[in-house]
Amino acid sequence: MQEETVQQLKASIREQLDLDRAMSDEDFMMRIEQAVFHWCRDHPLTASDKLQLVRRLYHAFRGLDILQPLIDDKAVTEIMINNYDEIFVERAGRMSRLSLSFESRERLEDLIQAVVAGVNRVVNESTPIVDARLRDGSRVHVVLPPIALKGPTMTIRKFPDQPLQMQDLIRLGALSSEAAELLRKLVVAKYNIFISGGTGSGKTTFLNALSQYIPPDERIVTIEDSAELQIRSVPNLVSLETRNSNTEGRGEITMRELIRASLRMRPSRIVVGEVRGGEAIDMLQAMNTGHDGSLSTGHSNSARDMMARLETMVLSGAELPIPVIRQQIGSAIDIVVHLSRLRDHSRRVTEIVEVTGVLNGEVTLHPLYRFEEEGEREGRILGGLKPTGHRLERSWKLRMAGLLKEEGAKLG
Repeated sequence: MQEETVQQLKASIREQLDLDRAMSDEDFMMRIEQAVFHWCRDHPLTASDKLQLVRRLYHAFRGLDILQPLIDDKAVTEIMINNYDEIFVERAGRMSRLSLSFESRERLEDLIQAVVAGVNRVVNESTPIVDARLRDGSRVHVVLPPIALKGPTMTIRKFPDQPLQMQDLIRLGALSSEAAELLRKLVVAKYNIFISGGTGSGKTTFLNALSQYIPPDERIVTIEDSAELQIRSVPNLVSLETRNSNTEGRGEITMRELIRASLRMRPSRIVVGEVRGGEAIDMLQAMNTGHDGSLSTGHSNSARDMMARLETMVLSGAELPIPVIRQQIGSAIDIVVHLSRLRDHSRRVTEIVEVTGVLNGEVTLHPLYRFEEEGEREGRILGGLKPTGHRLERSWKLRMAGLLKEEGAKLG
């Protein structure tokens, strides 16, 4: 289907219809079908081409225009719009450029404004960066000029309709069944677990999978910049989302405010989608004041690097001495699970470490599992998580939960 034909029909439909008048999706689809059938009297098309044209026109007005087929394509995991005429997608961990393009920069800007308005957010030259989400829960990140030099930029991270279960991650080779069983016990016993990793390493997916181990009789409060967690195993769930300031610079609701508010909601656990700044101190204090079993994620290159990143985050939100910050980290976080995206594009758990406290002024990490590479076959990295043989030192929570065997929590 030639783009010129689509644009001509769009202009014709726009002239014929009062697009501001309320019209149901069904009626609007019917009007588009009539316009296409009328056009086809002089321009014969096959039945499949007619159907494709009707859908393309409908999405241009009521959907996400040329992006809608990509949103509907289950194989596409990420859509990257660098400019109106430069679109990339990721399928099975591999990126490729598409021949598609928006009709103009203005059309892309209009689409961005529609997406952002759908979650009551604002993006313009004065606030050119914003996070949003689509109806299906896909995460959207927008950057506008003058920050984005090429033009309006939008990145869409898609999530599966059904969140992956831990068994799915085991089947995909992300971790071993033995490590998954340990994590199940740690979640049930209310260990505070922090998931670290780089961009696109699967932190949110893993957090969703871990949350399935939370007992269904607990009360959970989730806190996110842009809601994307899919916790479905706990009925008593409160989901909170930050809010940007309005055009007058008022009304902003930050992560820090939401974490503080959550403490008054009688949560059994607090789940913070991702810590990026000063809210880290509030999260650590919540973990240190009786809210065991909390879960969160953060960007880092390793479990050790995550500890340093947390220090920096806390310093950005509170003027505390480094020894005090490290003591907060050492006593609040029990387990760090680090994920990596390997060179074969697979996402694996590469470290599971226990935080055992502070020694000689440094946060001490006790490795429980490490990823060991065992070669490569047909482009796929072989290997998996291997136990280090170390015992879990902070085993009292397992003991309190009745999950500690008499011989101790020996791993391996």
